[in-house]
Amino acid sequence: MFEKLEKDIGYHFRDASLLKLAMTHPSYAGETHIHNQRLEFLGDAVLQLCTSVRLYHQYPDLPEGKLSRLRARCVQEGALEVAARRLNLGKYLLMGYGEEHGGGREKPSILADAMEALLGAMYLDGGMEDARRLIEEVIPIADMPKVHDYKTEYQELAQRVVGEAPLYRIVSEEGPPHMRTFHAEVTLGGRVTGAGAGNSKKHAEQQAARDALKQQGL
Repeated sequence: MFEKLEKDIGYHFRDASLLKLAMTHPSYAGETHIHNQRLEFLGDAVLQLCTSVRLYHQYPDLPEGKLSRLRARCVQEGALEVAARRLNLGKYLLMGYGEEHGGGREKPSILADAMEALLGAMYLDGGMEDARRLIEEVIPIADMPKVHDYKTEYQELAQRVVGEAPLYRIVSEEGPPHMRTFHAEVTLGGRVTGAGAGNSKKHAEQQAARDALKQQGL
């Protein structure tokens, strides 16, 4: 019953029971506890490792913190759901009557779990390479969010037009320690040219630079 799925993933299972297990939702297993959650656990680890290696090589200049945030975007439920839909995993899931008639085959969380379970099954059956290949085919690396560096842009403008660098200062801050708001000003030639606020000093300075550029019509 899974021949079409094997064709779509480009992999033939030596142990067909692993693929069946990967597609078995807990609602179908009843009291036997023979379902895909253990494979889901394993598949999550496989996905994390393969994605970490991809990001490590694709973004050689990114620090660990940004790599971690980017990996989180790649392996989140939404990305796994999209991959599961590409493979039409909902069609192959074995689930109980109540879950199925409650729209279980279309639930994002169930589809995401099934995708992870499938990766776990492939790893056990054929090793990391086949699982890695499928990950790269159906779970694309998330694009790096584009961050506009207003401070750099304003500094380049100031150096070019005035011949000096702008200066920033935090003029006030408010709110509790865990929800602080900082207010910054930027000056150029002794004159305040922009102001902004943010949840960190750096963000406030970026907003001040953005305001200064806006004042220049940029």
